[in-house]
Amino acid sequence: MSERYLEDYAVGEVLKPTGRVRVEKAAIIAFAKEFDPQPFHLDEDAGRKSLFGGLVASGWHTAAMTMRLVAGSEYKPAGGSIGLGFDQLRWPLPVRPGDELHIETEVLEVRTSKSRPDRGLVKLRTQTINQNGEMVQELIGTALVPRRPGSKREPA
Repeated sequence: MSERYLEDYAVGEVLKPTGRVRVEKAAIIAFAKEFDPQPFHLDEDAGRKSLFGGLVASGWHTAAMTMRLVAGSEYKPAGGSIGLGFDQLRWPLPVRPGDELHIETEVLEVRTSKSRPDRGLVKLRTQTINQNGEMVQELIGTALVPRRPGSKREPA
């Protein structure tokens, strides 16, 4: 799919995922060592003794894997994804070694920017789902997306 402009997104549209990521134990530990060194992310025994009952990925690692999946999806805004922030980010279930993750993304809002009429805002809900169909992360965020050069029509 080619790059998309604001006018190419529609409220209610579900963007097709194009990939999956398998969560490896070594990657969980490596990410945790560098960015989130808590015992249940670093050591299986410590994980078993925690409320998780085993080694689990950091939520921030889950968010990073989700971004990798978003970058490979139909989202593809012209010029790249420029996130403006999140209204919500939650991790209802832990991610464990061996999990296979994919995403489902829905367009919630599309509007032209009041301060930058050559750009617009797209609000998206992205759910990260494991191989059992369980949601392990949900985020609702807004991105800045360019309008099609010369476009006069308002987005749908």
